[in-house]
Formats: sequence, structure tokens, C-alpha cells
Amino acid sequence: MNGRRLVVGLLAAVALAGGAVYVAGAMLVASAHRKVPPPPSDLRAQSVILSSSSGAQLAAWLVTPDAPVGAVVVLHGVRANRADMVSRVELLSRAGYIVLAPDLQGHGESTGAQITFGYLESRDAESCLGYLRNRFPALPIGGVGVSLGGAAFALAGSRSQAQALVLEAVYPTTEEAAENRLEMRIGPAAHFLTPLLLLQLRPRLGIGAEDLRPIQSIQALRCPVLVMSGTADRHTTQAQTEALYAAANAPKELWLVPGAAHVDLLRYDRAGYSAHVLGFFGQHLARGNASGRTSALRQ
Repeated sequence: MNGRRLVVGLLAAVALAGGAVYVAGAMLVASAHRKVPPPPSDLRAQSVILSSSSGAQLAAWLVTPDAPVGAVVVLHGVRANRADMVSRVELLSRAGYIVLAPDLQGHGESTGAQITFGYLESRDAESCLGYLRNRFPALPIGGVGVSLGGAAFALAGSRSQAQALVLEAVYPTTEEAAENRLEMRIGPAAHFLTPLLLLQLRPRLGIGAEDLRPIQSIQALRCPVLVMSGTADRHTTQAQTEALYAAANAPKELWLVPGAAHVDLLRYDRAGYSAHVLGFFGQHLARGNASGRTSALRQ
């Protein structure tokens, strides 16, 4: 009798855990639409709507400084929107870069029914880069992506038109991303429940874990890459960041921010962030060295 009760108890616990994971899956892919507050007036941001090959209409801000030296797409993290990128927009525009800051599909004021962890968002990244390329054909084009936004740039792979990319706190594989986040909440049991979470990808989104591996698609990028993350980040660990960096093509740079978790790295270390990002773009994007950019793309 005691043995039967134990089995029944274990089955009930498994069913409860499975149900909780199912509910968690629904919450993770749910869109994050919300009204976006206006940008600071001194940015002189123009509101634009652009069509993405993801099928979404993207709401965005376009900031155009006098005598621009380049153009940069800035992509936010999951469940955020372009308002969370204002500090980066300000930093880049003051340095002379045109900045396009969209809401990714399924976020903010853009259309889109679900969050796809970089799959459809990579189409947004590609379309935003193409928008800048078509509108400012004489300027070099780059991108800054935070977490989901960085994954979107990486997953664009060979479709990317970027000439330099900054990738902040980007997961290498969705398996690792899911297990890290579950482990933070439920401990070692995450190892056993992660497969249940990932099994929901195809019925919910029509894609599999194999479609969400920036560590593979980053190898198709043919532009300089700056990979950044905090050494205390549990969402994307230091070892995982180093693995993503190792997979990227040269020229590339790595900045591990001491003590930073999965936080806004610009807010955490403004001086360090400014030096690394503006220095990287100054070398690979704003230099105007056409031969240097061409050779970088061929490496």
C-alpha cells in the first residue's frame, strides 16, 4: 500500500511539474505589446513604420544626427521595447551615428502574435539593416543587439547586411538558455524539465531547438563582431559567452564585464561600455576605410 501511494505521489508530482512547464511555455511565447512612451525631445527622433520579412509591421524611431559617420540598428531584449534602448540611442547618436531603434515583432507597438526567441526576430534584424542600407547607401551599417536582439542579429547569419555587430548577453543554444533559466528558479530539476519545455517549440511556434542556435549561425557572419556579457550572468554564463565568441569569425573582440549579471551593461559600466562599443565601431564602422571593411568581410 505504501509503495502504491509512493508511485501515485510521484506520478502526481510529475504531472504537476509537466503542467507547470506547459503553462510556463505559454507565458514565454506570449507577445509583449504595450504603448511605448515618447522619446526624449532632445533626440529629435522621427517615428517610422517599416515592413519586416517576419510579416510584422515594426514601429521604430529613427535618429539622424548632422554629418553622420555611419548607421546602427539597436535591438532590445525579450519583453522589452525601443524605449529601453534610449541610453544606447543617445550614446550612438552623439557619436555621430544614425540610429534605428525598432520594437521587435511581438513587442511594444509592432505587430506579431508571439515571441520566437530570435527566429522571426532575425527577419526583423535583417529588414532593419536593409532599411538603413536602402535609405543611406553611402554609409556603413552596423548593429547593437541585447539578449534577444543580439540573438536576432546572430541568427540572421548569412542574410545579414551588417558591417559590424555588437552582441550583448546572447545565448549560444536555446537548450542552454532554457536550462539556465529553469535552474535559476527550480534548481537541479531543470535538467529533467528542460526537454519538456523545448518540446513545446514546434507545436507552439513551428520551429525546433535546432533553429535557435546562435553559436552555429554566428559562423556565417562575415563582419567584425564584439561579444559582451557579465561574468556573473546566470542567464548566459561566462563559459557560454566565451564559446559563442570562439565560434565567431575574425576580426572579433570579447568584453567580459566583471561582476555584471544579466543587466543593462551600459548602465552597469557606462565608461567601459562607451569605450568598448564606440572604440569598436570607430575601428570597424566609422573609419570610412572601404578596403579595410572589404577585407574584413572576406575573412
